[in-house]
Amino acid sequence: MPSAPAQTVLNWHVTEACNYRCGYCYAHWERPSKTELIRDAAATRALLAELYMHFAGRSGARPPRLNIAGGEPLLHQGRLLPLLKLARAIGFEVSMISNASLLDAPMLTALTGELSMLGLSLDAARPEVLAQIGRVDRHGRTLDLDRLAEAVAQARQAHPHWTLKLNTVVCAPNWQDDLGDLVRRLAPSRWKVLRALPVVSQALEVSDAQFQAFVERHRALSSVMVVEDHADMQGSYIMIDPLGRFFQNRPGAFGYDYSPPILEAGAGAAFAQIGWSALKFARRYTPAAAAAEVCA
Repeated sequence: MPSAPAQTVLNWHVTEACNYRCGYCYAHWERPSKTELIRDAAATRALLAELYMHFAGRSGARPPRLNIAGGEPLLHQGRLLPLLKLARAIGFEVSMISNASLLDAPMLTALTGELSMLGLSLDAARPEVLAQIGRVDRHGRTLDLDRLAEAVAQARQAHPHWTLKLNTVVCAPNWQDDLGDLVRRLAPSRWKVLRALPVVSQALEVSDAQFQAFVERHRALSSVMVVEDHADMQGSYIMIDPLGRFFQNRPGAFGYDYSPPILEAGAGAAFAQIGWSALKFARRYTPAAAAAEVCA
């Protein structure tokens, strides 16, 4: 069996709210009449402490990484920096994923002072394609890539320690695009290319051939490109919803399966009720694990 990856990664989706309306979006959870945990400082602290206590021993010498996601986390801008500082104080390494629309140079510089990695969701460079996907706000604005590139450059100068990751979801409007110039301009350490996953909706789905065509078009970027098809994603992420429950894609069906609330059941008992593949998780981070799975 391959060894476990050097670090456990927990993805806490702190909010469902977003200023974009991407047609493939998976960030829609069953919501009992409870508020998002991030709005409660005491509950947030308790959740992070419980998660750290359970997962800290799984990564060897390296602390677990808490990845803050959404929705769009920057809609909780006033709570975000305190949350990142709290997570680091508890012992987590911290990262975040954003659609980048609300990032300016001062905010990006402040965030990267707390983060080991920042992930940006970028699906296209052309405004018309972004609009077709739904990456447009209520005022009709799409992402200003020149402004973003300048903010990234300033943040790198201020805090050289952090790394940049790009996420691209291959879907019906963008599968024929060439994002090579955009990726080279931002120079990420990792570019994750994901196939639109029909968890909530089949809108904007692409065929096997369309997804592979996108991947082949970008082979020159294979040194940073990491490809994830449907099978790679299902069951390989540790995910927590805005209400503080573990959740996992429902195999062969729409929607998610949920654990009991972590703060009620405890992280260990709640996590045991969610299907998760340590091998598939390792495969996404460790090439040797992928090779071992092929040989098995």
